[in-house]
Amino acid sequence: MNTLSASKATKITLTDFKTVQMRTFHLSWIAFFLCFFGWFSHAPLMKSTIAPDLMLTKAQTTIAFIASVGVTIFARLIIGPLCDKIGPRKSYVYLLIFGAFAVASSSFAYNWETYLLSRLAIGVIGASFVITQYHTSVMFAPNVIGIANATTAGWGNLGGGVTNAVMPMIASAVLALGLAEANSQWRIAMFIPALIMLIVAFLYWKYTTDCPKGNYNDLPEERPQTKKGEKSLFLTAASDKRVWILFFMYAGCFGMELFVTGKASTYYQERFSLSQETAGFIVLFFGAMNLFARSTGGWIADKFGKNSGLNGRVKILVYVVVAEGIALLLFSQMNSLSLAVASMVFFSLFVQMAEGATYSVVPFINRKALGAVSGIVGAGGNVGAVLYAQYLLRSGSSLQEAFFAFGFVVAAVGFLGLLVKFSAEEEQAAKDEQKKLEDLQLQIDAKSI
Repeated sequence: MNTLSASKATKITLTDFKTVQMRTFHLSWIAFFLCFFGWFSHAPLMKSTIAPDLMLTKAQTTIAFIASVGVTIFARLIIGPLCDKIGPRKSYVYLLIFGAFAVASSSFAYNWETYLLSRLAIGVIGASFVITQYHTSVMFAPNVIGIANATTAGWGNLGGGVTNAVMPMIASAVLALGLAEANSQWRIAMFIPALIMLIVAFLYWKYTTDCPKGNYNDLPEERPQTKKGEKSLFLTAASDKRVWILFFMYAGCFGMELFVTGKASTYYQERFSLSQETAGFIVLFFGAMNLFARSTGGWIADKFGKNSGLNGRVKILVYVVVAEGIALLLFSQMNSLSLAVASMVFFSLFVQMAEGATYSVVPFINRKALGAVSGIVGAGGNVGAVLYAQYLLRSGSSLQEAFFAFGFVVAAVGFLGLLVKFSAEEEQAAKDEQKKLEDLQLQIDAKSI
């Protein structure tokens, strides 16, 4: 292994499948895409297929959503430190295998209780986001870490939009082929994402490593660890107030994306009297913004980070979260379908830019406790989604009223970012790491001439 291949990558070359950094880049977003697809595979089928089949009430469908998103809070808190302990490679493979069985097993639910248990199990795979962010953070240098994290997460999040369009088509195909009766076709449809998840688990095991130099088992010195007498990595992360500020800000952006992904199809069906298939197709546009919006947030943060340092990254985060709240207010007030779709896309742009900007800051909070920081902040998104859903359940508000109220909440949360500050020592450490990697890149380039 040459020196460059054993260090963090200073650039992203999408057509490069030879280096472990870029193989990890592609496999991490593909794995997250499938986990997100499986995680939200029930949402577009709920109103017209799953709920009638299991005779679920409207309240029960919301509780199922809360359960699936809520359990991810604990899964993300656990998976972060697990990445530090056994490495992101094993963590992802184990999670993909578990997720495949959870999604497939949900098809055997026969009443409310068994269905709720299946949704709780499926919710665990939402922790995949933390592994994706962890793995790209250890593979890429500071100058591209924002766009690397944002792109892998954004392309993975696209699974939430795609599942709204694809799962109804899969269910319809199952019915058309005579493989199931009406309202029960969703059961067979669940085996499709489960099978693909197993295939990706094999590829992840074979073609990635824990870090550029190899796997933690073979290189224990590369594994994050504490010295004797130090607090655990998790406690170190949890004692930093900046982690909790980012926790709430991520609740404002990713938490809102989760809530909208889970409820948008129902919103369009109820408010504009659309069919399950049409509503699902429209929600695809919300998820499709992940193709570039989250990457844009990370890219802009990287640019500001280069000129204005780590605190410059934070300023960008504040701007986009506040803009997201304003965009949500606009979306909630649209009374025509065309304007609703247009404003939803506008809102989606800022939601995902905010997510990308958040995880351009996370890797610099505490390098040693990266897994714990990523897990705590990532859990914030799920806490937000649960709180939004509980408000909807308890208040009796319509989705339109809820979106309007949440717009003010998100905008207010955005200003919390003004409290995130980096010291001069942390700023210098980031600059020194980047300079070292750039010098190494120049040396390698010179030798290749």
